[in-house]
Amino acid sequence: MKRKQWALLTAAAVLPLSLTTAAAADDPPPAPAPCAYTAAVPADNFKGIPVFDARKAARPYSATLKTSQGAITVKMLTDKAPCTTYSFRFLAERDYFNRSHCHRLTTQRLYVLQCGDPTGTGSGGPGYSFPDENLTGATYPAGTLAMANAGPNTNGSQFFFVWKDTKLSPAYTPFGKVTAGLDVLQKIAAAGEDDQNGPGDGYPTLPVDIRKVQISTR
Repeated sequence: MKRKQWALLTAAAVLPLSLTTAAAADDPPPAPAPCAYTAAVPADNFKGIPVFDARKAARPYSATLKTSQGAITVKMLTDKAPCTTYSFRFLAERDYFNRSHCHRLTTQRLYVLQCGDPTGTGSGGPGYSFPDENLTGATYPAGTLAMANAGPNTNGSQFFFVWKDTKLSPAYTPFGKVTAGLDVLQKIAAAGEDDQNGPGDGYPTLPVDIRKVQISTR
């Protein structure tokens, strides 16, 4: 899998969140943060960096992506990928995904539709990155929602839907399951793509614009 095709934070230089003084030698090490959201570039349509709230993160929720090709509803795996699902909700509630489009469709071997980059280039990001989750034994059957990345622990805003059972290495955080709209994904896939990245890999023939992401806690 070529980095360019799946790039999420291309050349993403990590920036310090703040400057701190050196700790004394006998000070205990700081406790790890619940979710290590780390400032990074690029920052497209920047909405800030999440401050993790464990109580909010634990609440189950669904997300409905209202697209130009139909609605896709996903049950989020808040228990298995709390940092990822918290980040997705943080961005969705700030309209980060609105008026963006899904920029990549693969119709051979991988069977995915990739979205979540406001620039539509495959290299955009939200201004922060965070570590992988839920990779042990990860599989990618049809209906899986998972994070795209540019290597280990480089998650940002880009994600992909699996529209047909596929075999991927367990390197992409699964964080949701499609409960309605798999037929929408399959319709998009059936229309094909333009092969701009190679045979079976390119821009969807049916444009997929994300108009709004609606969060539901019911």
